Amino acid sequence: MELLPVHTPAGYNAGDLLAPLAAALAGEGPAVAPHADPAQTFSGDLPNDDIALVISTSGSTGTPKQTMLSIDALAASSMATALSLKKDGQWLLALPVHYIAGVQVLIRSLFAGTEPVLLDTAKPFDPGAFTTAALEMTDKTRLTSLVPTQLHRLLAEPAADTLKVLRRFDAILLGGAAAGPALLAEARGLGLNVVTTYGMSETAGGCVYDGVPLPGADIQEYQGRLWIAGDMLADGYLGAPELTADRFAFHSGKRWFRTDDTGSVAADGTVSVSGRLDDVIVTGGVKVSGAAVAAAAEQLPEVHRAVAVGLPDAEWGSVVGLAVVGPVNLERLRGTIRAALGAPAAPKTVVVLERIPLLPNGKTDRLAVRSLLSAARS
Repeated sequence: MELLPVHTPAGYNAGDLLAPLAAALAGEGPAVAPHADPAQTFSGDLPNDDIALVISTSGSTGTPKQTMLSIDALAASSMATALSLKKDGQWLLALPVHYIAGVQVLIRSLFAGTEPVLLDTAKPFDPGAFTTAALEMTDKTRLTSLVPTQLHRLLAEPAADTLKVLRRFDAILLGGAAAGPALLAEARGLGLNVVTTYGMSETAGGCVYDGVPLPGADIQEYQGRLWIAGDMLADGYLGAPELTADRFAFHSGKRWFRTDDTGSVAADGTVSVSGRLDDVIVTGGVKVSGAAVAAAAEQLPEVHRAVAVGLPDAEWGSVVGLAVVGPVNLERLRGTIRAALGAPAAPKTVVVLERIPLLPNGKTDRLAVRSLLSAARS
């Protein structure tokens, strides 16, 4: 029950992680714990010899948790991905390996027996470097995982070969953050096979593709919250037995993970994710969905991206703050949101940014967004 912490700083060659991951997945080496923070520590004991990977959650809204994933969970996730896509092949790594979406590219490559092509993910994402790397791929079946911001940048100013190589991918998994309808429509209109994914570190990455649970994944909704069961579930959190017991529970003969996501499951099993429980803003006693506010703002063609958060307010308890990217008219913006969702949803504070702050894995840095909006109010 050993643990091998692997620091992955700027300039780290992700290919160096393949050998220790292969040993861990074969049960012949210690569990691997890739991390980017040189001050990160790992305390607590692994519960068994089957743990192969310890990966930190994104920390997009708070302190990261160190998630323990077993050999069986990672194998189940890789097999379910191949079954859902109906193919295995060569992967292009474009995401940091200290996040689940990045390290899963390496793990899926190991299970498929293919050699991944690697970008230097410690550097800012460069569409030209991505295109060059994609041109180096040799396998008949080609796959990659991206976040919406990366896809947007690839399509914004495509190089001569960019669209050609993007169309050559058999599947482009898109996750880490909600993809706007305009981006999806543009990508699919250009002939790209974009597959939207939903999942988290606790489910070994994506476990719902294009709204359909992967084989072996069971998604249920209870009181508006999504719960997930399946062989790809993590064993819990390193050194945090109380948190593990709180978030993972047995019901109806199955072990479930209680997410913080709101959504619904249709009669045919299709999953719709509407937001997060901590995304609800209570203003003047009225509940407002931050995701709904952002979606209403993004209906305006000039708004390329929007993020809504709650801001403390002495009179209202909380008010809606909104960060947007695009040359927006504030009166039109507020009017559009008010018409769609009612007066309480109209943002009291708006900041216009060149780009939304992101964590290294492409998720919105909500703490940074809240800080910018709070500064704008003062």
